[in-house]
Amino acid sequence: MAVPKKRTGKSAQAKRRANWKGTVPATTTCKNCGSVVLTHTVCPECGTYKGKVVSIKGQAAPAEVKEEKAEAKKETKKAAKKAEAEVIEVKAEEVKEETTEEKPKRTRKKKAETAETEAKEEN
Repeated sequence: MAVPKKRTGKSAQAKRRANWKGTVPATTTCKNCGSVVLTHTVCPECGTYKGKVVSIKGQAAPAEVKEEKAEAKKETKKAAKKAEAEVIEVKAEEVKEETTEEKPKRTRKKKAETAETEAKEEN
C-alpha cells in the first residue's frame, strides 16, 4: 500500500480542490402549465410528464366538487371554533364561581392592635 512521504500542504490542497465546482441543475418548462421543472421529472404543479398525466395531481376533478369540499371544511372549522369558544366561556364562569367561594385571606395583626381589640371586647 502506498504511503505518502510528506504531508500535503494547505495551498496544494486548495489548488487541487479549486476545480470542483457546483453545477446549476438543468431545468425546462412544463408543456401543460408552463412552470419551471427539473428535466426528466414529473411536474410538481400539474402532475404531467412528456405531455401525459402521470400523478394524482394531474387528474382533473370537477370544480364544483372542490368548491363543495372547501365549503364543508370552512363550516366544520367554524363549528369547531364556536364549540371551543363556548367551552372557554363555561370554564371562565366556573373559575369565577370558584374564586367567589374562596375565604378571605387572614392578615397578621400587630400586638398593639390585638390588645386594643381585646380591651374593647372586655368593655
